[in-house]
Amino acid sequence: MRNTLIVARRELGAYFATPVAVVFIVIFLALQGVLTFNLGNFFARNQADLQPFFNFIPWVLLLLVPAITMRLWAEERRLGTIELLLTLPITQTQAVLGKFLAAWVFCAIALLLTFPFVVTVNYLGAPDNGVIAAGYLGALLVAGSFLAVGSAVSAATKNQVIAFVVAVAVCFLFAVAAYPLVTDFLAKNAPVMAAVARRLSITARFDSFSRGILSLRDGIFFASFIGFWLFVSILVVDQKKAD
Repeated sequence: MRNTLIVARRELGAYFATPVAVVFIVIFLALQGVLTFNLGNFFARNQADLQPFFNFIPWVLLLLVPAITMRLWAEERRLGTIELLLTLPITQTQAVLGKFLAAWVFCAIALLLTFPFVVTVNYLGAPDNGVIAAGYLGALLVAGSFLAVGSAVSAATKNQVIAFVVAVAVCFLFAVAAYPLVTDFLAKNAPVMAAVARRLSITARFDSFSRGILSLRDGIFFASFIGFWLFVSILVVDQKKAD
């Protein structure tokens, strides 16, 4: 655990040592602000809650999280520093978990900086802050899921652009898996896959959190999803080290 935290601190420090952190956070806050208060018709709804905020946040994370993960391993491989990292007295598992935790903490910081949204709705009305807290927890789990996918993809290539595009594509598939257009198509051609798609949909699981419903089943899904993709990351990193 100690080595994992050392790697996490190293990675988190690297984010804030460059303009990457500031650029990401500014873009994230700006997008969420515009989408929530403009496209989300926040004031026209005449209801003090953060439902418009949570409606858009999975899609914002879908685009921005791969921008974080594309450098997790791809940049290390391009610069040749991955060999140095893996020759340190740490295991591949510790390295993968450390990088993932750093990126997850970074996303948590970005979400925390949206507190003015919470202050605004509490000033305008009397929202259910329990529902808001559940929504934020769900958003953090969605970010973790996308980060885990992006980590596995980044570990497989040294090209950051490829890592970004493939991560967005894979995350998008899991995001729209339960949409009627997808499930209706699968129901006609592969009924079994339609049921599987509904169960693997990240946005469908997140919807429960955004409504204030904390389900053990959804929690297990996110934990399993993140664990699976981190396991894939470990396998890929180990394979690349062998190469």
